[in-house]
Amino acid sequence: MTAGAYRPPRDRVWFLRSRAYAVFVARELTSVFVAWTIAYLLLLIAAVTGGTLQEFAVLAARPWMIALNVLALAATTFHAVTFLNLAPKATVVRLDGWRVPDFMIQGGNHTAWLLVSAVLAWVVLR
Repeated sequence: MTAGAYRPPRDRVWFLRSRAYAVFVARELTSVFVAWTIAYLLLLIAAVTGGTLQEFAVLAARPWMIALNVLALAATTFHAVTFLNLAPKATVVRLDGWRVPDFMIQGGNHTAWLLVSAVLAWVVLR
């Protein structure tokens, strides 16, 4: 009998041992809901341009679809907020040798996000 190489047992929940890892994995998993949101918007555009908006509205009004889209909104919001909060770690901004503080970069990102959202809401809801 030959001895095989040692294989340590796998820890399938390694990310739950650290809050930072758990948030990282959660953010990565929310990418599925970001993809769903994009697919849903493409279906909406196809329904508007293809003349099948009435059928799409019937599908969109189903309780399971509403629940899925509410979950997708929450997941996409979490994804966006955590992504924007990471920007100062990925981007160092210097002005005349002075490093712009992290909170200013985060604040600028969140402000831009809110402004773009407000403009889009104004265009869609008017």
